[in-house]
Amino acid sequence: MNKEIAGSLAWAGGILVVALGGVEASKLGYIDRETLTRLVIGINGLMVAWYGNRIPKRFAPSASIKQIQRVAGWSQVISGFAYAGLWAFAPMNVAIIGGSAVILASLAITFGYCLTSRGPKAA
Repeated sequence: MNKEIAGSLAWAGGILVVALGGVEASKLGYIDRETLTRLVIGINGLMVAWYGNRIPKRFAPSASIKQIQRVAGWSQVISGFAYAGLWAFAPMNVAIIGGSAVILASLAITFGYCLTSRGPKAA
C-alpha cells in the first residue's frame, strides 16, 4: 500500500476512534458535550499540521517550487497547531473564529507567496 494512503487511512481511523470513544465517554458522564466537540474538532488541527509537515517532503522539479513547498508546509504546520491550541484552550466563540482565521491566514500566506514567486511574464 502507498505510504501516503496508509497515513491518510491512519488519520481517518484515529479520528473515528477518538470521536466514537469520546461519544461513549460522554454517554458515561466522563466528559461533557463541549469537551467532546473540542476534542473532535481540535484533532483536525493536528491533521492539518501533519499534512503541512509532509508538503516539503514531496518531489519538486525546481528550487523555486521547493521553496514554495517549504513556505506552504510551515504555514500549515503553524496554523494547524494554533487551530488545535485554540480549540483546546480558548473560549468556544474565540476557538471558532480564531481557528478559522488561522487556517485562512495560512492559505493566504501560501497563495500570496506563490503570486510573489512567479517569474517574469513572457512577452
